[in-house]
Amino acid sequence: MSLSPQSLVNVNVEPPPLEIEPLIISGPSGNRVDLVFFSDGYLLKEREKFIVDAMRLAEDVSKNQTFNTVQPILNFWAAFTPSQESGVGVGGKPKNTTYGLYRPGTELRGVYYAKPEVAGAACSSMGDQCDFPILLGNDPLYGGLGGRYTVITSSIANGPSILRHELGHSIIPVGEEYDGGEVYRGVDAYHDLSQPVPWAHWLTYPQEDGQPLRVERSVMPLQDYAWSMLNTSKPWSTEFVSSGTFSRHLVRFSLSGLLESSDLTVELDGVDLGWVPKEGLGVDRWHYDVYRDNGLAGGTHEVKFTLLNMDREGLAQLCNVEILEFGDENEFIATPNYYGVFPTYSVTNKTSYRPTNEDCLMRLVTTSGFCKVCLEGLWHALLSKVSLIDSVTEGCSGKSKSLSVELIPLAQFRQVPIGSTESYTITWSRDGEVIQEFTNKTTLIVDDDAGVTYIVTAKYSTTEVIVDKEGHLVDSMEYMVTDTCAH
Repeated sequence: MSLSPQSLVNVNVEPPPLEIEPLIISGPSGNRVDLVFFSDGYLLKEREKFIVDAMRLAEDVSKNQTFNTVQPILNFWAAFTPSQESGVGVGGKPKNTTYGLYRPGTELRGVYYAKPEVAGAACSSMGDQCDFPILLGNDPLYGGLGGRYTVITSSIANGPSILRHELGHSIIPVGEEYDGGEVYRGVDAYHDLSQPVPWAHWLTYPQEDGQPLRVERSVMPLQDYAWSMLNTSKPWSTEFVSSGTFSRHLVRFSLSGLLESSDLTVELDGVDLGWVPKEGLGVDRWHYDVYRDNGLAGGTHEVKFTLLNMDREGLAQLCNVEILEFGDENEFIATPNYYGVFPTYSVTNKTSYRPTNEDCLMRLVTTSGFCKVCLEGLWHALLSKVSLIDSVTEGCSGKSKSLSVELIPLAQFRQVPIGSTESYTITWSRDGEVIQEFTNKTTLIVDDDAGVTYIVTAKYSTTEVIVDKEGHLVDSMEYMVTDTCAH
């Protein structure tokens, strides 16, 4: 069961003092989805740093292709509370900060909160101005968490991409698509091949009646979340077994604390894979892929990480490594924008299925956007919380009475055009009859009759949503004329 942050508040907890700053505002909070960055681990003298960090992340979320099409539905705020200590805790020990953010160990992965009741009270104190609280930790390195409260750090290299990923968990909500996770749920998760494909309407090649479902052929012979500090005295290595029946393979791993290619060698069966760190990354964590267009021989193989620079000891860490094997082009379609049924392997090697190979940031945080399935889910999640109609107002032009509708600025009312095709259809009706001559007009000229009720209906369509079973893309509003115009 998913509970809103407000419903989980401990009523006996006082909210912290909040200094609230608008970041990017698209409309009234009563009819928008409000995302609020709450400061954690920022000293009083670091207030401006927090505002800059929050604005940088808000701009990335609203302008990046991941959320730019839904941006008119969103508001972004910053809520500052000074902490007594700077930064986030490590080793499972929070610092003296407002919400108690900490890492359970030294690994650059999850960042957790020790004071959820304070976060809940802070969000609740803002009323309808806080729908999705984001706890922003003053830490320059990779880390985050999705769910009840989204947690993110101020990492320059990873903060924006991790925020988009964690908001996918919190808003849509969906689980993981990457291998080695624990939670696979939501619109992008498929567990039983005997049941209809949840994203059948997005399939590149729809399944024909009576034909077996095509599942892309792949296997994961190795998955190891090592979280191992590397040293020069002994390489880190592990073995895995290949069946020898696949045509291609991928070596995927993530590292932190390494600055130069001369710091480390990565080998598969004694062959140097030519690892090069991401430019300008510093000691932060990054994900690397080495794709090899040949099959592995059947039998045992070894992957090895050798630290060469003694100065990196205490910083250099192997976070995780996995090996994926694929069939040839006829068995596994890796082409971008191909939608099918792709196996995903959990931390216990349980198989579920996802819509694309690597088109979604829920699988690869370094990917720039959601897949179409998750993006459709994002639209449904957001539109379920708002009305397409902001307001209806009445006015006079001479002796004529007019009603005007204000819509959330999507489609033809956007200030900045987008790449997808979209439109609004507007209809006005009275006593169940559509007033045809005012279709697709935002202003209706009516009889000067107080007490008469009119209904305006707005229907939004976009190529980013194919199926709308719950009717989230249609809204209506009744309005009774309250006054007459002067004669």
